Amino acid sequence: MAVITIRQMLDSGVHFGHQTQRWNPKVKRFILTERSGIHIIDLQQSLAHIDSAYEFVRETVARGGTILFVGTKKQAQESIAAEAGRVGQPYVNQRWLGGLLTNFQTVLGRLERMKELEQVDFEDTTKGFTKKELLMKRRELEKLHKSLGGIRNLTKTPSAIWVVDAKREHLAMSEAAKLGIPVVAILDTNADPDEIQFPIPGNDDAIRSVGLLTRVIADAVAEGLVIRHDKPAAAGNVSAVEPLADWERELLGEVADVAAEAPAVEAEVVAEATVADEAPATDVDSTDK
Repeated sequence: MAVITIRQMLDSGVHFGHQTQRWNPKVKRFILTERSGIHIIDLQQSLAHIDSAYEFVRETVARGGTILFVGTKKQAQESIAAEAGRVGQPYVNQRWLGGLLTNFQTVLGRLERMKELEQVDFEDTTKGFTKKELLMKRRELEKLHKSLGGIRNLTKTPSAIWVVDAKREHLAMSEAAKLGIPVVAILDTNADPDEIQFPIPGNDDAIRSVGLLTRVIADAVAEGLVIRHDKPAAAGNVSAVEPLADWERELLGEVADVAAEAPAVEAEVVAEATVADEAPATDVDSTDK
């Protein structure tokens, strides 16, 4: 069963690539045609790759893994924070800190510092701190919240990362490669598919496209959580299934309700010759195309 339809992708502008002169020849096999100097991505292939990525993310989370959501471009910041927060996964939607993965122990130290500063009462000057010291601590906390707030509950390196723009997030991609962490990412026509283990051919510049694909990955995480907590405890090991956090209990309840009410979704087939003609040209939200 398809987790998304071609109609949804058309409506969100997933099929729009970059200008033809800004392409990476390695993505030629994912390009359907060219129109008005813009490459048009083959959504039939996108659909197949979405299913593969969805299954991988679902199984990774079901086995107890964590998915780090990464998207620092303006078009991705809101959806990255919203969708990762919805399923309780860590995220980076501001600046990627060099060494976040490869020097994770240092990052853990900064997280501890952030939590320590959160205990400070910035309105109370009777605890041994001057107004200037409190001001400096407040500024330090704000800076830490901006850079590390999305990964505050991350205690170990993630099992995989979801990346919106593979070229922009080259530091995250490089660190993941060094540690052997699988990458699931949107593959636009200017990116290198060889750097991505689970590429999803699509538009990484349009807000609606980014939001749609990020929601699909978050849904895969949610389904993985359901599977993880539905597994019976192993014989003689009552701690095999960890107690649910409040957000997990609420999420699992919502997912179960939706699954019970939703009818089976059939994959929609759209003729390749009309892919470009059926979508409005105004779907591109970014001037980067």
